[in-house]
Amino acid sequence: MKRLTTLIFAAIIAVTLSAPAWAQSTTSPSSQAKTQAKKDAKADKKEAKKKKQADKKAKKDAKKDAKTK
Repeated sequence: MKRLTTLIFAAIIAVTLSAPAWAQSTTSPSSQAKTQAKKDAKADKKEAKKKKQADKKAKKDAKKDAKTK
């Protein structure tokens, strides 16, 4: 009976000491990947917008040059 009581007591202490470690949440790699993907998508959109504006300006300049010649 004394062994059983000691075993139960040890298990309770082990669980009590482990609980704070279990409660801590770590950032999973998948959420980091999602965040990075969002940042990449945002950067790609910015680049696409700049390219579109540059193309539009080039087209406008080309029309302007064609009219002046």
